[in-house]
Amino acid sequence: MDRNLRIGLLAALAAAFIGSAWQLVSRHGVTTTLGPMELALLRYGIPALLLAPLWFGQRLVVPPEAPRIALVLLVVGGGLPFGLLVLAGARWAPASHMGLFMAGSLPLFTAIGAWIHKGQKVEGVRLAGLACIALGMALFAAGSFRSGSLDWRGDLLFLAAAMLWAVHSLAFSHCGLTPWQGAAFVNGWSSLLLLPVLAIAGAPRLLSAPWPDVALQALAQGLVAGVLGLVIYMLAVARLGAARASLSAAAVPVLTTLGAAAWMNEPVTGAVLLALALVVPGIVLASGAVRWRAREARTRPRT
Repeated sequence: MDRNLRIGLLAALAAAFIGSAWQLVSRHGVTTTLGPMELALLRYGIPALLLAPLWFGQRLVVPPEAPRIALVLLVVGGGLPFGLLVLAGARWAPASHMGLFMAGSLPLFTAIGAWIHKGQKVEGVRLAGLACIALGMALFAAGSFRSGSLDWRGDLLFLAAAMLWAVHSLAFSHCGLTPWQGAAFVNGWSSLLLLPVLAIAGAPRLLSAPWPDVALQALAQGLVAGVLGLVIYMLAVARLGAARASLSAAAVPVLTTLGAAAWMNEPVTGAVLLALALVVPGIVLASGAVRWRAREARTRPRT
């Protein structure tokens, strides 16, 4: 196996575990002692401080070679706007919904973005995968509406966040930054954007919350998700491309659902299982991995 391919696959797998852990910790945080503003401060403030030497030392405040529109979309899609949508949605909907709607819709929005930006058509197996994803999420959402639950508010925010993350993935492939530079740029500008928001809304729970809760969120939000998660996912995009890197999303709904059941006692209902049965295979097919592997097997030299 090619070295770049191997590194990209490992990075995509690691990104799936980190993404699922971030969803679980975020849901736990906003439903216990902290709120979205407190978590956003930890999520972007800590990485910005840790990566400040890189941000200032390599002229990353506004990289001169990168297209300005790509830089703006990089921050909007993977920075503060994305984070606030996820954290606000986590207050309304269970973690399993986060895994399904965010990870499930990512290949869908990535395919739409690639079609709009590059004119890439989706056909055959990939189109069938996108259809499975759409059907699974539609059935799951319809069940939430029929039950009279208010989870749909969080579900809509998760879908909006997934759309922004797809924009982030496509923008990174055009900005010319390394994964570390991209993480420094996104977190640095997100922290600056957060300052006026904090001046208005504040983060009052940060000082009143129990210190173990703050320490857990500082580690998970600031270091694991804010630095490692962003760098690892950008590495996967750099080695595999945005569409192939989105394959890592296939594991996230399952990991998040199982983690929420074990940690937060969220029920694994029949509706969740049905949605997983459609969305997870749909992500695999929509990523193009099946066709990609088949082509790789045909072109591999015989020994």
